[in-house]
Amino acid sequence: MDPEIDLRDLYAASAGRLVAQLYGMTGDFAEAQDAVQEAFARAVAQPAGVRAAANPEAWLFKVASNIARSRHRRRALFDRLARSGRLTVAATTPALSPDHVALVAALQKLTRATRETVVLHHIADLPVAEVATILGISVESVKVRLLRGRRALAEVLRDAEMESSHV
Repeated sequence: MDPEIDLRDLYAASAGRLVAQLYGMTGDFAEAQDAVQEAFARAVAQPAGVRAAANPEAWLFKVASNIARSRHRRRALFDRLARSGRLTVAATTPALSPDHVALVAALQKLTRATRETVVLHHIADLPVAEVATILGISVESVKVRLLRGRRALAEVLRDAEMESSHV
């Protein structure tokens, strides 16, 4: 493959075909899309593999199909564990409240770093020091991100509430 080829061009030219092929293989359109996206993410992270391939689309198909097979094996293992009684599976997933949906939407408007910090501290309920260790930053940096995150969330949620009250 030409080392100068743009992965965006490759994506535009082959992603649809790859999703269709994986959909036929898995029977699950969302799974097919996820596997193809993961294959492209791996190509972006380590472009040498796809660039060295004689047929880049075939390389991506192989990677995507391996991803889909691995996910299928993990799901099958989980299902076997659940059926064996060694793992208790909740009968139903609790419904998401409108507040929860609004919070997740607001979190998406934060920077990745701030969002990770807020989620680890407020949702995963980890202490500030542990969040700092996980993220590899200082305790002070965690505190600053939390402060900024809370302020931004308050503003986004306040704006969303105002918009919904005017509808």
